[in-house]
Amino acid sequence: MLSEAGTPRADRRLRRARQATLLSLVTGVWASLLLPAVGLFREPEPVRAALGAVGVLVFLIAQTAVLYAAVTPWLDPRWRRRFHLALVGAAVLTVPLVGPVAAGAWPTWAWLGAALIGMAPLLVRPWAALAVAAAVLLVSVAVAEWTGGSVARHLAVTGGVGVGIAALNGFQVWFWDLLVDARQGQAAQGRLAAAEERLRFARDVHDLLGHSLTVIALKAELAARLAPVDPERAGREAAEVQRLAASALAEVRESVHGYRAVDLGEQVTAVAEVLRSCGVRCTVPSSPVDLPQPAATELAAVLREAGTNVLRHSRADWCRIHIVREGNVARMTVTNDGAGGTGPDEHSHGLRGLADRLAAAGGELRVRRQDAVFTLEATVPVPS
Repeated sequence: MLSEAGTPRADRRLRRARQATLLSLVTGVWASLLLPAVGLFREPEPVRAALGAVGVLVFLIAQTAVLYAAVTPWLDPRWRRRFHLALVGAAVLTVPLVGPVAAGAWPTWAWLGAALIGMAPLLVRPWAALAVAAAVLLVSVAVAEWTGGSVARHLAVTGGVGVGIAALNGFQVWFWDLLVDARQGQAAQGRLAAAEERLRFARDVHDLLGHSLTVIALKAELAARLAPVDPERAGREAAEVQRLAASALAEVRESVHGYRAVDLGEQVTAVAEVLRSCGVRCTVPSSPVDLPQPAATELAAVLREAGTNVLRHSRADWCRIHIVREGNVARMTVTNDGAGGTGPDEHSHGLRGLADRLAAAGGELRVRRQDAVFTLEATVPVPS
C-alpha cells in the first residue's frame, strides 16, 4: 500500500509520474472491462443487457476511484475509505445484474471477478488479498452454477486473468511508491544538509565569540570594581573592553561574510534580468569567469551599484556587462547609453564609496563619459 504521508503537489516531475501511473492503471482497467461488454452484446434479452450495462458502468466508476486513491497519497483517508466501500458495494451489485448476462455462452461476471482479484493488493494487505481472491473465486463458481456456465471456464478467467492483473497493478503502484520514496528521500537529504550547515555555522560563531565574550565579561567586572578605588586603571580596562568588543564584532562580520558566499554569475544574471524587465536591453558577451570569493564579492558590490545607477540616474536603452580575467587582475566593465541629460554622476557618494572599498582591496574603480555613453570599470587583484 502507498504511504499516506503527504508529498509535495508542486513537484512537477513527481506530478507527471503520478499522472502517467494513473493513466496506465485506468487504461488497463478499462481494457479488461471490454471483455464483459462482449457478454452484453451476446445477451438476447434487452432488459437483462441494460441491467448488466448498468452494473458494469457502476463497477468501472468505483474501480477508477480506487485507482485514483492508490496514487494520491495526500487524499483524505475518509474519502479513501469511501472509495473502497463503494467498490465493495459495486462488486456485490454486479452479481445479480451482470451474473445472468449471456448465461452459459460467455463468462461475463468472471471478468469482473478477475478485475476484483487484480485490485485486491491495492486495497488490503497480502494475506487479506489472498482471502479476497478465495472469496471471489467462490462467488465465480456460484455464478457459474447459477447460470449454467462452465465452472472450469469461470475459474480460469477469474483466477488466471485476476492474478495477471494483480501483478501488473502491483508493479505499477510499487514503482510509483518507489518514486515517492526517492523524492521524499531527496527532500529529507536537502533538509539534513541545511540543518548540518546551520549547526556548523552555529559552532563557528560559538567558538569565535566564546573566548572574547568571557574576557569582556571579566574585564568589565574588573573595571566596575576598580572604578571607586583606581579610576585611571578602570578607564584602561573599559577601553580594553571596547577594543575587545569591536574586535569580536569584526570577527563575526567576517565570519558571516565568508558564510554567505557570493556567486558572481548569479549576480550578473539577476542584474541583467532586472534591467531587461525595466526596458533596458542588457547583454552579457560571455559567462563570468570563475574568480576567488574575495574578488567575486568586490565585483558583485560594484555590479549592484552600477545596476542601481542605470535604473535610477539614467534613461539608458542598452547596457553591456563584461567580466574578464587578465593574469592576476579581474576586470569588470559596465557600459550604458544613459549618460546624456541626467546620467549617473561619476562623483556620486555610491561610486566614491566603491572606489574606497576597491582601493582597500588593492583594486581600482574608473568611470568615463563619451557623448551619451557612460562606462564604469572596476579591477581587483586575483591571487595566482
